[in-house]
Amino acid sequence: MIATDELKPASELAMPGEHLISSIRGPLPGPTLLILGGIHGNEPAGVLAAARVLTRLEREDDLRGEVVLLRGNTRALEQNVRFIDADLNRQWTADNARISESGRKLAGVSELVEQGELLAILREVVSRARGDVYFIDLHTTSAEGKPFATVGDTLRNRKFALHFPLTIVLGLEEQIEGTLLEYINHLGAITMGLEGGQHEAPSSVDNHEAVIWTATVATGNLRREDVRDLDHWQSVLSRASGGRRVVEVRHRHAITPEDEFRMEPGFRNFQPVKRGQVLAKDRLGEIKARETGFVLLPLYQALGDDGFFLGRRVKKFWLSVSALLRHLKIIRCVHLLPGVRRDPLDEKILIINTRIARILPLQIFHLLGFRRRRWTEGYLVVSRRSHDLAGPAKVLL
Repeated sequence: MIATDELKPASELAMPGEHLISSIRGPLPGPTLLILGGIHGNEPAGVLAAARVLTRLEREDDLRGEVVLLRGNTRALEQNVRFIDADLNRQWTADNARISESGRKLAGVSELVEQGELLAILREVVSRARGDVYFIDLHTTSAEGKPFATVGDTLRNRKFALHFPLTIVLGLEEQIEGTLLEYINHLGAITMGLEGGQHEAPSSVDNHEAVIWTATVATGNLRREDVRDLDHWQSVLSRASGGRRVVEVRHRHAITPEDEFRMEPGFRNFQPVKRGQVLAKDRLGEIKARETGFVLLPLYQALGDDGFFLGRRVKKFWLSVSALLRHLKIIRCVHLLPGVRRDPLDEKILIINTRIARILPLQIFHLLGFRRRRWTEGYLVVSRRSHDLAGPAKVLL
């Protein structure tokens, strides 16, 4: 493990545009595992962990497929700031991808340059994939707290995440627009995010390294016997996280700079809160918890548009019911419920007239994977991810 005084400052991690740390290809076909750290420039722990595993990975003669280690926002890493002009993890839309690929520096936005550079590498790697594609996005948080995994709610993602002795948070990515995880998952890759701990904590680097080694076995890039210290790394994760459980996000409190948002001091990830408890303040006054549960990702830094999230634990019984309903493809019939209809342009989107369907709790739609939601013209619109049960024949970026 790396000692505290060995941690390098973010400015020493990379030069601008140097996204590829290394690509390690084995002699046999197998999955492609992409691991990215530092998509936010003030979160260098994932990059440091990737550098720590590199030498050993390069010596693995029995590696199957390919493991690719990447840096995210290189210009922000150089300056140790979350981003330069715009959040790189909020702009992964089809339109932004086209703009960034064109080479045009739209209004001098640094992150569009970063996005174009990353897309070029991702496309090249995915185009030569000889099996399933996995993607892990390594993060840290401004507040102290236990590490946890963020997982888009597909059964393929859930199965992968359950290899890690971590709290698994469902529905977080669906609450946020334009994340890289969402973009790659939508195209058919199996994805997982990791919030590994506090930004500057040396333990966050250990947690990220533990996830990398666990991932190489979970994907099949390495056999369990190839990673002789796998039990140690899983113990690192288990001790840090408190073991495996599943939590679903119930609410996101979005903010803007004009809100003058200030989180009340002392909150940590997964700290229990009660309905009506004061969590933060803004220019309009106190912000209270909408329901009893856990607080997630409380914001204690200057930049960011997520004030906090609220979540609650999901019992194993409901996870099993959810999996059964999806395997039975009940989704094909859900539009027959009163007040529910399919979007004529996309069968993964349901339009709900809540005056008719108000007896249907939102949890019914969560069981089937409909976690992204918005209100439009008095209707509740919910959608689910693609590739829930099976991936595409070929992931195309």
